[in-house]
Amino acid sequence: MIILFVTYWSLSDGLTQGAAMPHLRQLAALEQVRRIVLVTLERKGVPAPTIGLTAQLPDKVVHQPIYPRDYKLNLLSKIFDFMVLPGQLKKLVQYEKADHIVAVGTLAGALVHLTAIPLKIPYLVSFYEPHAAYMQENKVWKTYDPRYVFQKKWEKEQALAAQGLLVVSDAFKRELMRRYTLPAEKVVVLRNAVDEAMFYYSKEVRRVFSNATVGIYVGKYGGLYYAHEAFQIYRRCFEVIPNFRLIILSPQPQEEILQYLVACAIDVEKVHVASVTHAEVPAYLSAADFAFATIKSYPSARYCSPVKIGEYWANGLPVLLTEGVGDDSDIIHREGGGATFNLKEEGSLDRALLKILQIIQDPAHRQQIPELARKYRSSERIREAYAYFFGQSGEELP
Repeated sequence: MIILFVTYWSLSDGLTQGAAMPHLRQLAALEQVRRIVLVTLERKGVPAPTIGLTAQLPDKVVHQPIYPRDYKLNLLSKIFDFMVLPGQLKKLVQYEKADHIVAVGTLAGALVHLTAIPLKIPYLVSFYEPHAAYMQENKVWKTYDPRYVFQKKWEKEQALAAQGLLVVSDAFKRELMRRYTLPAEKVVVLRNAVDEAMFYYSKEVRRVFSNATVGIYVGKYGGLYYAHEAFQIYRRCFEVIPNFRLIILSPQPQEEILQYLVACAIDVEKVHVASVTHAEVPAYLSAADFAFATIKSYPSARYCSPVKIGEYWANGLPVLLTEGVGDDSDIIHREGGGATFNLKEEGSLDRALLKILQIIQDPAHRQQIPELARKYRSSERIREAYAYFFGQSGEELP
């Protein structure tokens, strides 16, 4: 079996490294898979993939970058993508003699759908999420925006035409089965997995901040994530947590982060801001005591599965999480591993911070919390899901 594995990101993007890479490893472990062609979009201004990144790919995987035209107007870039890239993917399918395609996310899924249907080749969509709803509910796209209209249309077509959908929450599986009357066996819940061999707690690194209580945030601000509100939460931590320190790992310009800090009257001397590779993140997590997952509260947030939560849990960090995010907020309510807050509810944040402080006072929490990552974010589940769809398993996955 030869598989085209198509993403909508660059190879250096954190989503490729954190979300897609575990899928590639587990796919490559299947005996019947002979070759995997990883397709990434390397846009103008994004450095070409380095030898170091390609060296991390499993033996069966080869990297095939595509360089789409990048316009100043985002809408034009998207129009170009969906008019031109399916043709390039068709040529690649034919050249590689691929017999299956895996799309990573519904943006890539739209490109793959437009490629696979004319060629009559089966495809799966992993990380199947309601991207159009995410963008509309967060006021990035309007309902009349062509990107919203077409993405919503293509998400429906993927749901109906794909061989299988790998969704990241139980809530979304139930919604898809209701919305499109899909059979249960077509939809498998596969929350974003974490590499436990990479994300683990190091006591030696934690000693760097021996006398402080350290919070950490990994990721972007804006869009699906709180921006100014996140820094107001940080300020509250400085107010109520003695000797609090903050680590921010973000791909956004440091000047932009500093502007947020100054606007919220946060002492920048007590904050470490950096932009690091995915491989460097575990050490920073080990230096912290708890982590922030400040995803905006919006209706379809209950269908998502942030990669960062699995990585936080694998490191033993309790997570301060927005109420109503994916299955994770329910897991936290039932089984621990953090605390949830609702900015619209007075006192909610302070109660959540108090719970976080109670958790980190328990000396066993750093060993207990990783059990949540093993239970809900295990990469073994990835192998089982692909084996199920590719006919190596006779078992029906729940």
